[in-house]
Formats: sequence, structure tokens, C-alpha cells
Amino acid sequence: MRQILDAHIHSRYSRACSPNLTLPNIESTCLKKGVDIVGTGDFTHPQWFAQIKKLLIETKFGSGLYYLKSSLSKKVKFILSSEVALIYKDAGRVRKVHLIILAPNISAVEKLNNQWDKRFNLRSDGRPILGMSAPQLVRECLQIDPNFLIYPAHIWTPWFAVLGSKSGFDSLSDCFGVEIKNILAYENGLSSDPALNWRLSALDNFVSLSSSDAHSLANIGREATVLDLGAVTYQEIYQAIKDKDLRKIKYTIEFYPEEGMYYLDGHRNCRFSCRPEKSKGLKNICPICKKDLTLGVAYRIDELADRKLGFIPKDVPTYKKLIGLDKIIAEALGVKSRQSKKVQAEYQKLIDNFGSELHVLLDLDLKMTVGTVNPLIIEGIKRVRSGQLIINPGFDGQYGVISIFNEKENKKIKE
Repeated sequence: MRQILDAHIHSRYSRACSPNLTLPNIESTCLKKGVDIVGTGDFTHPQWFAQIKKLLIETKFGSGLYYLKSSLSKKVKFILSSEVALIYKDAGRVRKVHLIILAPNISAVEKLNNQWDKRFNLRSDGRPILGMSAPQLVRECLQIDPNFLIYPAHIWTPWFAVLGSKSGFDSLSDCFGVEIKNILAYENGLSSDPALNWRLSALDNFVSLSSSDAHSLANIGREATVLDLGAVTYQEIYQAIKDKDLRKIKYTIEFYPEEGMYYLDGHRNCRFSCRPEKSKGLKNICPICKKDLTLGVAYRIDELADRKLGFIPKDVPTYKKLIGLDKIIAEALGVKSRQSKKVQAEYQKLIDNFGSELHVLLDLDLKMTVGTVNPLIIEGIKRVRSGQLIINPGFDGQYGVISIFNEKENKKIKE
């Protein structure tokens, strides 16, 4: 059974996250988006964990996946997940690494939270800062339950990633030490995709996963992992990842990495960005303010890569790049805001008539829409599927911009 998994999202208890991120709202959004299994996010936060225990019920005894008790559809399953920030010293440097933790059941989470609550402030943020090393965290989780799944989040972002240029390591092995044997996967993150990560042979031993890292309802499902499961259980997901089972791990859904906030090098305040080859020529100094450039994902990958772009390892899941359906509609209608009433009305019409957003973007036979859907929306979906887009990459915390129609076409649309 095909299941679309978005394991990494946040709750309303995480900083800079929407107050609308409640469990019922997450479920209703997943139904629209077409996400079948979604992370709870933030299970370390006491108030959020209390909501998880109160509002969710296991799909069946021992499944490790949960429904909303009040759900009418029972289509959306929750997987217990949390992102944590580790800040610690290693090899004479301060390291800042974000990790994803997936838990096999509520009992395991409760034991972990009770243990950490005695040493850390879990109430300050849904993504808590823990003063421990990555190997120590892995050991503590697996001592409670060997079926915890721990893997590095958004592996390339400069400040808070395992391979980040500012505070990361040069390999996953350097970060996890002897515990590397218990690391089964890594998260691509918004600023990279499998094609970029295939440039590092050191990543071949791990499964690449994608999730949205959503801080708002609208961003749920912007990245995800597509699975084909027999039994829809936590253990089935865990085993598929552990075995690198390509019969069950089909492909990832990817944000365009250029649209991520840290793709190119540059300075946002100076309105300057450039590609790695130019940064090297500038000795990584901003020509505007004469300070060090913020080096992005492209630079860091180039620095560590031992393969050229285009290399494809054997026996790896494929991927598909998408952009949001509301963005396609907004461009097709010549409307700036994706949240405008006009755009949202057209979005809802498409969902009502043809199925979830991801179904429309990935699977819908577009011939079925002729005569009922604006031809420019259909054209936009076709261009997204074929990758015929205009891309202005992001840098230094500023998102990139992906356009479907060129300036001449946009002008004509607005006339």
C-alpha cells in the first residue's frame, strides 16, 4: 500500500511556528495534501506530549502509529517524532547538530522524556537544546528501546547540521563515532536533494529521507518520502529503512534545493550571492562589506564531494521535484498571494474534484481536467512535472524564487 510519509514537522510549541499547528489541524491539512503518515513533532515538549496522549490512539495494538481519536476518516496516521538541537564541544570546536528522533511507541517516549526532564529544560521550546553529544543521545535512546530511529536533520544547513559549514563535521562517522552503526538514514533537507547527496560516496550506506520540516500548516508535505508498505506500522517503516528495502522505499518528494535558504553563498543584507567557484575567487570575502561570506550548501557539497554531479549510485530510491499547487495556481491567475481568496477557491475546487494536492501534482491524468480547469493551471502542472522552471537560488537565510512562467508570459496573464 502506497503511503506518503512526512516525519519531520513541528507543533505550536516550537519557536517561530504557527499557533495553528494543532493535532486536528494537522490531520485536516494532511487529508488535503495527501500525506498518509505525519510526524507528531515535538514529543519532548510536556504540554504537546500531553496532547499526544490525550488526543491520539494507536491504530491497532502494537502498531506504533496513531489516529486522532475524533477522526472521521482514519486515513491520517501519526508517527511519534521530534527534532532536537545538540550543542556541545567536540575536537576543540562547538558543534551544533539537529537530529530527528522517531519513537516506536508512547511508552518509549514517556521514559525518554522523564530521563531528559531531570537534566534539560524541555519546556522552553518544542525543539529543545540538549547539552550532550550525538553519540550520547543515540546511546540513551537505544538503551530505552532499540527501535528508536535517530538520524541527522537537513544535513547541509550551515549552522545546525551534521555536515554544515559553520558547526558541523566532515562526515557522519566523525559526528557519531562508534554509534555510526546505529545511524540508518539522513534527511536531505530543503537545501539539498538526492542528486546532490549522491556526490558523496560516504552517504551511500544510509537511506536518504525527505520531510517538510513544516513550521506552518501550509508547508506540510512540501517534502516527503513515498513508501509501499505491507503492514502500515512503525516496525514496517523501521525495517524498510534498516534493510534499505527498495521494494518499500520508492522515492522522495523534493523541494527545489535552489529554493532553500542556504543554497548559494552570499550576504542577504548586502544583496549579494554567488556560486562556489566565484566565492573561491573572492577568497570567501563579500565584495560589498568585506566580511566572510555565508557559505551555502552548494559550496559545502563541492568541498566534500568525491563524485561529479550526475553520478547515480546503484540501488537507491529515485526522487521527484515539486512545487506547491497553490503557487502554480497563483502564477496561472496572476495573483501575488498564494493565500488569496481567489487562489484558495481554485485550490479547493481542484481538491474537491480530483483528489489531494499530491495526487493532482504526481498522478492525475491531466486530460481529465480539460474544459473544467484553467488551461494555464494545467500548463503549470505540466511544467512542474517536466522541470521546465525559472530558478533564482536562495542564500544566507533568504529563500530562492522558483517561477513557472517567464516575464512575458506573466505580463500577458495580468492583462
